[in-house]
Amino acid sequence: MSQMKVYNTLTRQKEDFVPMEEGKVKMYVCGPTVYDYIHIGNARPYVVFDTVRRYLEYKGYDVTYVQNFTDVDDKIINRANKENSTMQEISNRFIQEAFHDADGLNVKRATIHPRVTEEMDLIIQMVKDLIDKGFAYEDKGTVYYDTKKFPEYGKLSRKNLDELIAGGSERVTVDDAKKNPTDFVLWKPKKEGEPSWPSPWGEGRPGWHIECSVMAKHHLGDGIDIHAGGEDLVFPHHENEIAQSEACNGCQFAKYWLHNGFITVDNEKMSKSLGNFFTVRDIAAQFPYEVIRFFILNGHYRSPINFSRDLMQACQNGLERIVNARKELDFFLQNAPEGKITEEEKAQLKDLEGYKTQFEAAMDDDFNTADAISVIYELVRFSNIAVKAGVSKEYALKIQDMMDHLCTVLGVAEINEDSISDEDTEKIEALIAKRTEVKKAKDFAAADAIRDELSAMGITIKDTRQGVQWFRG
Repeated sequence: MSQMKVYNTLTRQKEDFVPMEEGKVKMYVCGPTVYDYIHIGNARPYVVFDTVRRYLEYKGYDVTYVQNFTDVDDKIINRANKENSTMQEISNRFIQEAFHDADGLNVKRATIHPRVTEEMDLIIQMVKDLIDKGFAYEDKGTVYYDTKKFPEYGKLSRKNLDELIAGGSERVTVDDAKKNPTDFVLWKPKKEGEPSWPSPWGEGRPGWHIECSVMAKHHLGDGIDIHAGGEDLVFPHHENEIAQSEACNGCQFAKYWLHNGFITVDNEKMSKSLGNFFTVRDIAAQFPYEVIRFFILNGHYRSPINFSRDLMQACQNGLERIVNARKELDFFLQNAPEGKITEEEKAQLKDLEGYKTQFEAAMDDDFNTADAISVIYELVRFSNIAVKAGVSKEYALKIQDMMDHLCTVLGVAEINEDSISDEDTEKIEALIAKRTEVKKAKDFAAADAIRDELSAMGITIKDTRQGVQWFRG
């Protein structure tokens, strides 16, 4: 078995993956701010890190996966005011919409989905601890983190504090109350018309960065194995999380930092001003959710990927190739006579196992889903040849098992194995019998209408010399 390697943003190199506790992985992924539907840029970390989790579980790890919802933010408050609603109502609504899209994308629910508003006491406690330890200071109800007190500030983003100050970075907020230009807010005082919570520094609410430090500590402990998110979060969000957590907890915060690349739209940066901003819901109206997932996994997670209609169509065609091969295999198995594996087929089993070896080699190399999908395409070709050759049923079952095995890791082309009730079976067979009658009467329009009705029920039929055969899918 090859050693799994992951690219660690902290060290800028691939490293052997060795969790802090053998057999267990603690993983935190930054989730969305819930003021609107999630967009295609949000969907990438959802799908990518769900796949990372799936592969870790496939390798036998017990994964505790935490993905938060930021449910207190200026954007949520602004939308609530605009719609004459409340921050809680807006947040609850778009959390449910996010789950709807995530379910469509076949993203497994996290072990825990914490919300900022449910962690307020612990946020206040961490801010107090940072003040007590000399890493934070208060000025007129605002609490700032003192970046000069944390000598390693900038180690994740490789940004130099003096250069940030001299360059006037747009991500460094100017504020006369700060001791240093790179200092950032941990707690801010209440503004009129905004929700707030009581604290030792007066009514207010937390800054953005402290929230994830607290939720990671609460649900995973002082140190975690993997912290992940989009590359836009490296600075300042993840940089500031490190400063907060390591100053408060006195130990390394996260061992491995994983970041996915950006998505462009028709080779341009996605933005509302350019009119190329797409929510997942917008795209799902034109392409199935499973095609969106497949599109995201067709590129390496660290590389930028370009979204376009042509590329989506190509991904839909590729996914259909896999799904159709699986259906052909199902159809073959449903109708093949019972038969033991032959000696010749036993000799070919090593070729079948070879696909699994290649797949794992790709995924062990920093979760290279693009190469893993190429392996599945090769397996599809292998399966199609086997079906055409009329292999034994036992051997065909092994091919089916391998295909399901690998597709499930990526969360793509998964076949619904729900059983069909006796009542539905009777209805299906009655429709097939009626179709046979109308075909004999040369009423082909009626026959096509029955085929369409069966298709709408999720049933595929084939006319063979032995009669009409059917199967789900």
